[in-house]
Amino acid sequence: MTVCRDCCCGSARKHPGVDHDRQLDRLREALPAPHRVRTSQCLDVCDQSNVVVVHPAPSARRDGARPVWFGLVLDDVVADDIAAWIAAGGPGRAPLGDVLELSVISPPA
Repeated sequence: MTVCRDCCCGSARKHPGVDHDRQLDRLREALPAPHRVRTSQCLDVCDQSNVVVVHPAPSARRDGARPVWFGLVLDDVVADDIAAWIAAGGPGRAPLGDVLELSVISPPA
């Protein structure tokens, strides 16, 4: 998983009601090894901040699964739903629930 933390994503200036550090800590706690939660500089979809990209497991990628991009990840419910989906298998391995589907965004061109 890649969590954008740059100019807009993770910004208290843009999203003052979100505890961005706590959100990142919660994701890391929910997804222990072998999962990796890393941060990235700008992913170039600032209008959808906070952005999270979930990468498929290598075996799922070989089977055709692709990363899934999520936007507006601004509360614990969405972050927890993403973590639960990853724990269940993630892209190419677990179905994406209807509610979580609402947070899916298109990656930049």
